Amino acid sequence: MKALFMRTFLFAAATGFALAAGTLASASAATPAPKLTETSAPPVAEPYPDTSLAHTQVQEAFKTAAKTHRRVLLVFGGNWCPDCKMLAGIFALPDAAQWLENQFVIVPVNVGRINTNLDLAQKYGVTIKAVPTVIIITPEGHALNGDGSTALGNARSMSPQAVIDLISEWNSRK
Repeated sequence: MKALFMRTFLFAAATGFALAAGTLASASAATPAPKLTETSAPPVAEPYPDTSLAHTQVQEAFKTAAKTHRRVLLVFGGNWCPDCKMLAGIFALPDAAQWLENQFVIVPVNVGRINTNLDLAQKYGVTIKAVPTVIIITPEGHALNGDGSTALGNARSMSPQAVIDLISEWNSRK
């Protein structure tokens, strides 16, 4: 499962989707974040697929989320962004990847130089001013963390546990 998650997240451009396959998890009962054994993570070189894939990937993610009772985790960023690469590295850690896979359908959305695919965030009341910007959305389309969507903008200075704990806190919202 972990390998499948990594392939879909890192090679979304090749597959056409950034859908995390995994076990069913109830969107109404979020599972607490795991305690990570890793204290650091290496950055991922190019975690974001081509900008042209974003709209299709988001549509497919919501279909999958509805079927699997997971939420959608939109991760807006760019391959030029050090914090975006670090966040992808944290997401790739084995315990983090497994937990994220069970909770979310993850879509890395390439925003170019913060000049494309911005409408995908605006649909949920979020204006992208910096990346990474992360939005957790219910299968019904309700954003759970629009108020803190840019809190991971300093991912380079955050521990993996702090990142996962923050996402878990957002995920516990109704």
